[in-house]
Amino acid sequence: MRVTINGKQEETGAATMADLLSEKGIEPRMVTLEQNGQIVAKDQIVSTAIREGDQIEILFFMGGGWIPTFPI
Repeated sequence: MRVTINGKQEETGAATMADLLSEKGIEPRMVTLEQNGQIVAKDQIVSTAIREGDQIEILFFMGGGWIPTFPI
């Protein structure tokens, strides 16, 4: 089926959000998912079905900080 993932149209055989993450090799604990403008709760990833034309955002959160380029 055809869906849009992070703004890019893609083909997927995934039936659920969990299947999609597995297909892409993404660890579910490392992302937040949005489907058609709605956040998908972590406990709903396994049961949330994907449908033709869905708009999906996979949001990665990264830790880190600012490293100064001059002495402080």
